[in-house]
Amino acid sequence: MTDTLSQLTAILEARKGASADSSYVASLHAKGLNKILEKVGEEAIETILAARDARDSGELQPLISETADLWFHSLVMLSHLGTNAAAVLAELERRFNISGLDEKAARNTP
Repeated sequence: MTDTLSQLTAILEARKGASADSSYVASLHAKGLNKILEKVGEEAIETILAARDARDSGELQPLISETADLWFHSLVMLSHLGTNAAAVLAELERRFNISGLDEKAARNTP
């Protein structure tokens, strides 16, 4: 895991137990999973819109900012559920040298 993801994971874990009045992350955890999922969905939509705008304008910074927001809130979601970025990276590493079509077909097999 990159240093940035490692540091962010540690910060998210530390703030998970902080006062909701003093930490945005703690306030999300206090509001519960549904609020966190709402934020992930909101950021996903904003990322999609920024990608469409980037295609038309060629300006990538808003897309990068929205993607950072989406990743951040996704990491909060993972933390809330007791996992982290390392698990996601391990899954991506597991998929190396596997055809995307084969991997997708394997997920759809009962």
